[in-house]
Amino acid sequence: MIGEAKKRVSAEIDSYRDEMVDAMKKMIAVKAISPESGGLGEARRADMLKKLLDRMDNKVSRYDYKDDSGATRSNLIVTYGNATRTIWILSHMDTVAEGDRSLWHHDPFDAYEKSGRLYGRGTSDNGQGVISSIFALKALEHTNVRTNYRVGIALVADEEVGSKYGVRALLKEGIFKRNDMIVVPDSGNSDGTDIEIAEKGILWLKFTVKGKQVHASTPGEGLNAYRVATNLLVELDSMLHKKYDYKDPLFEPNVSTFEMTKHEKNVDSVNIVPGVDTFYMDCRVLPKYKLDRIIADINKVTRKYEKKGAKIRVQVYNREDPAKPTSSSSEIARIIEKAVLAVKGKKGRFVGIGGGTVAKYFRDLGIPAVVWATLPDNAHQPNEYLVIDDMVSDAKVFAMLFL
Repeated sequence: MIGEAKKRVSAEIDSYRDEMVDAMKKMIAVKAISPESGGLGEARRADMLKKLLDRMDNKVSRYDYKDDSGATRSNLIVTYGNATRTIWILSHMDTVAEGDRSLWHHDPFDAYEKSGRLYGRGTSDNGQGVISSIFALKALEHTNVRTNYRVGIALVADEEVGSKYGVRALLKEGIFKRNDMIVVPDSGNSDGTDIEIAEKGILWLKFTVKGKQVHASTPGEGLNAYRVATNLLVELDSMLHKKYDYKDPLFEPNVSTFEMTKHEKNVDSVNIVPGVDTFYMDCRVLPKYKLDRIIADINKVTRKYEKKGAKIRVQVYNREDPAKPTSSSSEIARIIEKAVLAVKGKKGRFVGIGGGTVAKYFRDLGIPAVVWATLPDNAHQPNEYLVIDDMVSDAKVFAMLFL
């Protein structure tokens, strides 16, 4: 009986292929860029998606919040079924801006098909999750099959810039329960075999080194902040990679990473010894380590340079402490592993990543969450695209979770 139900649901989703493509094109045309990136937020896109869900006879709960710019940040919540435990498929409606338009082959907000792909800003990140989850729900409703879990669809705001008006706000509303399970279709690989259960901690640091600016012909009269910063940077790089060298095979790369990234302009002329130099570091830290310990070790090194006359300020620019990984033997991990095998015919593998997703907020609360989708590696890039077959098959995987 279960096998027959799965066949019916799968065939139903196949019949939605053109409808899914059409819905994606209409969604991409409605920009959903955060005000921090020059947009107006997700409200208009939420209007469009709510109409789509309303036509499916769903009761849609909407949670709107005003951000600091006065823009409305919108979230949509839909549930189906009477089971006592809910599996949520949680996708974000917002997208990053298009960037340099000259790098796009076509208007990024006029999605178009080519060679089985659908191109446009936000198609893979995270439009595929949005559309696949909606049509998985539609198939379950239309076939009227018995589900083992209550279906939850959450379309959220603000993921690209911090989730203050998205997941973090919804958690305060009490929508998600301790015994719920979460699937976040916001990361994956091209064959759909990666099931993400863990994320590294994220630590962005800003270093401001102050010396004394002088003419380059008389360097002894000053203190070259650039030289101090460079020596500090080299010592930090060596210390961090040597001390925090644990390898975890769950992750790729399998070590903590400490990268020197942004460097601010210091002086305008070649013949000036800079008195101030500012650089940044991006650290992606395995869950084994505490970020406070890393910060303490960094401060210990900087104090050594301060004894030589420089003043050094270390600021935490961004911090996401690593959450406890979701167990590979947890119920949701095994459910999605079985669904992937049933639809894709391939065995999934459990992985950790260096990037961050909203799964962290659930893991922090002890709510099991996995991150899964069949996605090309092109998020935030020009000419972003999804593979239409993958969008359809992901909808099948989502539907199978409940059967």
